[in-house]
Amino acid sequence: MRFGLTLPNRGVLFGVTTPEEMLRMAQIADESELFQSVWVGDSLLGKPRMESIALLGGIAARTRRVRLGPACMASFPLRDPVLLAYQWASLDLLSGGRTVLVVCTGIVPQEGGRIEGELYGLQRRDRVQRMLEWIELVKLLWTEDNVSFEGRHYRCEGITIDPKPAAKPRPPVWIANNPPPGDQEAIRRTLRRVVNHADGWETSLWDRADVGWRMQELRRMAEDAGRDPRTIETHLYHNINVNDDRRAALDESKRFLDTYYTMDYPLSYVDGWTATGSPSECVEHLRVYKEMGFDEVTLRMTGWDQFGQLERVMREVLPSLMD
Repeated sequence: MRFGLTLPNRGVLFGVTTPEEMLRMAQIADESELFQSVWVGDSLLGKPRMESIALLGGIAARTRRVRLGPACMASFPLRDPVLLAYQWASLDLLSGGRTVLVVCTGIVPQEGGRIEGELYGLQRRDRVQRMLEWIELVKLLWTEDNVSFEGRHYRCEGITIDPKPAAKPRPPVWIANNPPPGDQEAIRRTLRRVVNHADGWETSLWDRADVGWRMQELRRMAEDAGRDPRTIETHLYHNINVNDDRRAALDESKRFLDTYYTMDYPLSYVDGWTATGSPSECVEHLRVYKEMGFDEVTLRMTGWDQFGQLERVMREVLPSLMD
């Protein structure tokens, strides 16, 4: 199992980090042998933060090895897909072909979600169809010239994006989804979209039985569709706070996540979504997902001492998970 580093680009709003500190953390990850990717959050008005593509451009210039992407691009259905394909092709060139475009429907409960929907004339019910149309169109624009497209929500004729991305045949596109447990058919629909349209699946869910079931369903669906399950990368979006006082780690993580998302998370939710406690406790927490078969887990530090947490994770946690 590989590991990624998620940078808290919403944290510039409440003193967790600065733009330069995030670039430095990305550089540290790139220079290590422990991280294989660096990720940033994305939202427009739903959950404002430093804009993801601009930040990824800065990270691309400061790194040489790690893969780069949003985790995930919640604004994807809001953006103009031709402009996005053009921006992403340039970002991929800047990075030397290291980008991964992770997309989702971007439904958020905060008031900003309503505001951005009204601003861009987007109904919640249209987000899934727009996401799928946009995926199809950006793939075409990255690989073909004179593209014509006729969808329910977008149409264009004779469009060519130049220069094309560095990655060949194109940058990978993953779908992130986290429908709550309960409606298994609804969950299967989201997994079927991954099989039919994506190169990878990302989730921020953490309940081990539930996530394990979804992983097995995804693999079964891929096989039923005649697709090798190994061609679908699986990626877990998770958190970590290393502190020998586990209660202190949980308390700080709750303050961090509540502030970050303007939510009031139950402590049990924070406990499930965050590896907390001593290095050995964090290792045991994460080892479950390794045994589950995830290709990669990306970790965000849920604390105000970002560099201190990063140093402990690199020195005391990750080496024990790489044997």
